[in-house]
Amino acid sequence: MAASLKILRGTSDEPRPLRVGARLDKYRLIKRMGEGGFATVYAARDLIVDRNVALKIPDLCSVAQCGSFDDLKREVRIMDRLDHPGILPLQDARFIDGHFVMVFPLGEETLEDRMTRRMSRSTAIHYIAQMVSGLAYAHQQSILHRDIKPENFVLFSNQTIQLSDFGLARVERGGHHVSASGTLGYMAPEQAMGKPGYRSDVFSLGLVIYRMLAGETPEYPFDSFPGFNRLRRGLSNELVSLIRKAIDPMPSKRFRDGVALQNALSRIRFPLTDRSVVLRGTTESASLSARRVA
Repeated sequence: MAASLKILRGTSDEPRPLRVGARLDKYRLIKRMGEGGFATVYAARDLIVDRNVALKIPDLCSVAQCGSFDDLKREVRIMDRLDHPGILPLQDARFIDGHFVMVFPLGEETLEDRMTRRMSRSTAIHYIAQMVSGLAYAHQQSILHRDIKPENFVLFSNQTIQLSDFGLARVERGGHHVSASGTLGYMAPEQAMGKPGYRSDVFSLGLVIYRMLAGETPEYPFDSFPGFNRLRRGLSNELVSLIRKAIDPMPSKRFRDGVALQNALSRIRFPLTDRSVVLRGTTESASLSARRVA
C-alpha cells in the first residue's frame, strides 16, 4: 500500500529563495534538473537515510495566479493511491520553509533522454511491457493520466521504467468536458477537443511506443506514418498491428483502455520475428515481463 500523506501548510508566509547547496529540512539540493509547467525539479540528498531523491517544487505564486492549491492536493492524493512497479512512487509531500515539496525516487534519466541513443529491440520491448502494465494499473484505479509522453517516463539502473507526473491526472467519472490539457504531439484528437478518456491515454502511449521504435511520430491528422518501415523492422506482425490499433485516430477503433491494451500485448508470445524475446503475462499481478531466450 502507498504511504498515507498529509498536506499541511507551513507557517512561513514568504518562501525563502532556493539555491543549489541549500537545505530544505532533511534534503540538501544538489542540482536543478529541469523546469516545466508550474514546478521546478531538483536532485537532492536525503541526509537522514543517505540517498538521492528528486524534489518537485511547484511555484506557489504561479499556482495562485494560474491554478489552484486544490490541483496540487489532487495530484498528491491521486499518486498516494497508486502502488505499482510501473508508476513512480510519491515518498513525501509537505510544506518546508514555505515551499510545497513532493519527493520521489531519483532516476537516471527520462525516456526522452534515452531515445537520443540507440536502443535495441529487446530493450524497447522490455520497456514497453512495463509502460503498458503501469497504464493498465492506473486505469484499473479509474485514473486518467492525460499527459503521457517520453519526458514523463523515468528510467532506473535496473532497466525499470516508471510513469511519472500526474499533475494533469483526473479520476475518470465519464461524460464530462475538461480543458484541452496535455502535450501537443502526443495528445489524442478527442482530448484536444476537451473529451479525454481511457482511449486517449492509450493513444498517447501508442505514440510514445511508435517513436521508440520508429524514431519519429505521426502528426495530425495521422494520415501518414513516417518511419513505419523502420518501426516494423524485426517486429512481429501482431505487435505492429497492436501499435497501429493503439494510435487509430478514431477512438472507437482503439483499445478501450490500458487493461485491454495489456491483455492484447500479453497474447503476443514472440514480439520479435527472431524470437529472441519472450513476452509473458502474469495473471495475478497483471504485469508483463520480457526476457531473452537462447
